[in-house]
Amino acid sequence: MINAFEDIQKYGKENLDLAIKAFGVQQKGVQAIATEVADYSKKTVEAGSAQFEKLLGVKTLDKAIELQAEFAKASYEGYVAHATKVGELVTELAKEATKPLETIFAKAGK
Repeated sequence: MINAFEDIQKYGKENLDLAIKAFGVQQKGVQAIATEVADYSKKTVEAGSAQFEKLLGVKTLDKAIELQAEFAKASYEGYVAHATKVGELVTELAKEATKPLETIFAKAGK
């Protein structure tokens, strides 16, 4: 009976350790995503300000349209790159966060 109790304690401690590890991985992943989003936001604001300054110096409507088209294309490409990066970070977070849980389920299945 004492051995069974010790086994239950050991199993509980292992699961707690794995849960803490999973939580740590999640925090690290969420922090990476937040950093990426903050960096992208900062770049977007800076690019918008720079574009506004360029437009203030434009003398013709054709030049303004050309600048806006270039800005729109660059903004779209930047957004797609950002979305791809965040998607990769989220996928990696999901993979890493479930690894400790896989260990728990594997042990439970035995």
